[in-house]
Amino acid sequence: MATFENYDPGDYYDELISADGHPRPGAQLLVDKIMSLPPGELAIRQKAAEALLLKMGITFNVYGRDEGTEKIFPFDIIPRIVSSNDWQQIENGLKQRIYALNAFIQDVYNQKKILKDKVVPEDLILTSRTYRKECEGFTPPRGIWCHVTGTDLVRDRDGRFYVLEDNLRCPSGVSYVLENRQVLKRTFPQVFEASRVRPVDDYPSQLLEMLTDLAPEHLQAPTIGVLTPGIYNSAYFEHSFLSQQMGVELVEGQDLVVSEGFVHMLTTKGLKRVDVLYRRIDDDFIDPAVFRPDSVLGVRGLMGVYREGRIALANAPGTGIADDKVIYAYVPEIIRYYTGEEAILPNVPTYICRNDQDRAYVLAHLDQLVVKAANESGGYGMLVGPHASEAERAAFAAKISAEPRNYMAQPTISLSRVPTIVGDRIEGRHVDLRPYVLFGEEIYVQPGGLTRVALTKGSLVVNSSQGGGSKDTWVL
Repeated sequence: MATFENYDPGDYYDELISADGHPRPGAQLLVDKIMSLPPGELAIRQKAAEALLLKMGITFNVYGRDEGTEKIFPFDIIPRIVSSNDWQQIENGLKQRIYALNAFIQDVYNQKKILKDKVVPEDLILTSRTYRKECEGFTPPRGIWCHVTGTDLVRDRDGRFYVLEDNLRCPSGVSYVLENRQVLKRTFPQVFEASRVRPVDDYPSQLLEMLTDLAPEHLQAPTIGVLTPGIYNSAYFEHSFLSQQMGVELVEGQDLVVSEGFVHMLTTKGLKRVDVLYRRIDDDFIDPAVFRPDSVLGVRGLMGVYREGRIALANAPGTGIADDKVIYAYVPEIIRYYTGEEAILPNVPTYICRNDQDRAYVLAHLDQLVVKAANESGGYGMLVGPHASEAERAAFAAKISAEPRNYMAQPTISLSRVPTIVGDRIEGRHVDLRPYVLFGEEIYVQPGGLTRVALTKGSLVVNSSQGGGSKDTWVL
C-alpha cells in the first residue's frame, strides 16, 4: 500500500498534513510510524481492526433499506489529531454554549424574558415542533434540561472550527468513541502511548455520576435505567452498551409501569421503583397520555410522575426547542443575552427561510447551499445543493415555499479532511467532529468526540445513516 509519499492535502485544511506536505505538530510520530511500516502492513492492520470491531459487535441500524437494517459501523484506523490549543478553545466554547442553551430552555418555559425582549421571535418558539407546551412552568431537578449534548463542529478551509448544529435530545455516537479508542490502542500502541493522548474511557462513569446526582438527595442508592425504544432503533447498540458500562438497567416502555405515584420496573421479584431514566426516546413517544397517543414505546403516566418530582429524566422533555435548526441561527444572540459574552465558537452563516429576504436568496441559490429541515437528523430532510440534481432542487424549492418556517440554509463549508485508507492508497476524506458534553454539577466535555468521515470521495455527508464512517480522535 502506498502511504504518504504522494499524498495530496488538496485545497482544504488537512488535519494531519499541512499544505506544504509536512506533518502538523503532534502528527509527526504517527506519520513516521505509518511510513516505516513494511508494504502491506497498514492494510493488514486495517483488516485486523475491522475484524475486531466485528467481533465486538459494533453495529448501527439503517432505516428504509431493503438489504437489511443492521450494519457494522465503518472505521478507518488513521486517527484525527487535535492539538491542545485547538481543544482548549473547543472545550471553552462548548461549556459557554451549553450553559447559555440551558438558560434559554429554562427561560422560554418559564419567564420568557428573552422573548419579551424580542431577542428571539416568540412565534418562532411557539411554532416549533419541538416546543412542548406541557413543560411550561416546570423546572427540572437542579434546573438542568440538557444533561447530554452532542454538538457537531466542522473546520473550514481557514482552519477555524464552527458549530454546525446542536443535538440536545438524544444525541448518539459516544459508544463508537469508546470502542474506536480500544481498537486504536491495539493498532498503534507505541505511537498512542508516546503521543500522550487524553483518555476518553471515563465517560460512562461521568455519565453515571451525572445521572445519580439527579436523584432526590435522600436516596442513597437510586435505581437508574436507560430507556430504549428497542432493538429496531438505529442506536440500540449504544443504549445496551452504555447501560452495560454503567451497570444499570436497560429497559423498554413495556418493562415499566406507573403505580401509586411512582414509576416501577417489572422484575421477576415484583415491582421495583425507578428513580432516574436516561431516556433515548423522543418526546413524541415517551408518554402516550401526554404526547402521541398511538405510541407503544413509552410509559403511560410517566410525565405526571416526572412533573411531581418522583422520577428524573435525562434529557428533560422539551429540550428539543434548543436544537431546532432554525433556532440555531439565534444561538450567538442567546449566548450574548445570558452570559454577556461573544460566542467563542462561531456559527456557520445561516439563512432563515421564514424571512422573506433570506428565502428569496435561498431559492435563487439552491445550487450553492445546504438546506436542512428544522427537526430532522441523521442526514434526512437535507439537500446538498451543489451535489443535487435539478429535479431534487426543484422538489426542495417546493417544500421551502410550502413551509418556509421549517427550513434553513447554509453555504457549503469546505470541510477539513483527514488521510483515509481507500483501497491500496491513502486519500483525503472530509470529516466533522461531534464532542459530547455532560451537564451535571459541572459541565464536562469528553476530550475528543466522534470524528465522522464521508467515505465517498468528495462527499460532505458524514452521517452513518448515509454511508459515513468514523475515526478515533486524539486530543493531545
